Amino acid sequence: MTAPVLSVRLPRTIQLDVSDRHIFDEAAEPGEWAVTGTFVFMEDAPEDAMGKRRTAFQHGFLGTGSFGWSTLVMVADAPPAVVASVTDALAQHFVERHGAPSLDAAHEVAAREVAFAASLCEHPVGTLLTIFRQHGPDGIVEQFATVTRDAAPADAGGPDFGKPFDLLALAAQPGGGS
Repeated sequence: MTAPVLSVRLPRTIQLDVSDRHIFDEAAEPGEWAVTGTFVFMEDAPEDAMGKRRTAFQHGFLGTGSFGWSTLVMVADAPPAVVASVTDALAQHFVERHGAPSLDAAHEVAAREVAFAASLCEHPVGTLLTIFRQHGPDGIVEQFATVTRDAAPADAGGPDFGKPFDLLALAAQPGGGS
């Protein structure tokens, strides 16, 4: 008898307000499974990052449904079928938008991207993650921060993560919140 395959944790996009729709060229929809998306910027020169693309570079996670951006993701359980679906969608995206030579080659890279995203989710379900990217002497440097919910929410309407502007200030600080 084989052991059942357990869910892994993956980031899922979340919006606390509508700001993502204003700061990114394309915002991810709430609830999309996400990866860091740093591969999108690998060929960019630091001086070319301007406006909304710069915001996506500095603070965006890439949703794998719309391939839009989100400033926040939430750790969530992802069953094996979801992990496979996310990997397949990302592989197809690599072929269609990033010039991968074949779906097989793209699938290998997509699996690594999804595994890296899962490695960021070694936190309790519901933990919020932020990203901060910058160009360093050896390439792109990523920093991640966590925001955890209060143990006792102020009301029964759901978890209390604080005010959105407090979270954005935290996200703007490299290493903030970890």
